[in-house]
Amino acid sequence: MVQTFIISRLDYCNALCYGTDEVTRCLQSVPNAAARLVTGTRRCDPIWPVFRQLHWLPVRQRVVFKIATLVYQSLSSNAPGYLADDCQLVADARVDTRTLVVSRMRSSFGDKTFAAAGPEVWNSLPPNRRLCGLSYGQFRPLLKTFLFGQ
Repeated sequence: MVQTFIISRLDYCNALCYGTDEVTRCLQSVPNAAARLVTGTRRCDPIWPVFRQLHWLPVRQRVVFKIATLVYQSLSSNAPGYLADDCQLVADARVDTRTLVVSRMRSSFGDKTFAAAGPEVWNSLPPNRRLCGLSYGQFRPLLKTFLFGQ
């Protein structure tokens, strides 16, 4: 029930929180409380082992996960055109992994848009996570495993 009512609401539009550390820090208290409720962990106990046990990502990594999956869908033509237009591959024969052109904005607020944040998040992934032969079902667990390690 916690996953259905709380975590799903936390994931709704959480990509808007990219680059806003204060907001994600405040939002992190919600899944912390939910994890403690589910496992019966005391408030004084460390929360990160509980997150690993539940296979939950912290809010900051959830935001990165959502943006990276949107970029993946954009590159595989499974996303709306307005998102796919923001994901332009680098046209370089020497680049064998899918690297995107990062748009620079004039303000720090503009750097949080999908046009800038999507390629930035995508390019920060290891090359073996950006391979074009991966299906969506293979990409998601690999991405989640990578984000758990951060």
